[in-house]
Amino acid sequence: MDIKDYQSLLTDIKVRIRNAQTKAALAVNAELIMLYWDIGKTVKQLQSEQGWGAMVVARLANDIKNELPEVKGFSETKSFIYGSIL
Repeated sequence: MDIKDYQSLLTDIKVRIRNAQTKAALAVNAELIMLYWDIGKTVKQLQSEQGWGAMVVARLANDIKNELPEVKGFSETKSFIYGSIL
């Protein structure tokens, strides 16, 4: 294989890798958006049924933080925002 053929092969493989990475990132982001939307919908429904005094958002945020410490993005503030978007 000469240098020109090798460079062409390398370029093609790099493009394919980057395209696959982009597709994977878009799929992950779409799934997370749907998750946040669904969580927000569920929390908003519980909040309206039980009222603010039930502290649903605070309890969920705290329990998620304690039980799934590696998962980010579920603070009380963000959980409230997810619910208020609906």
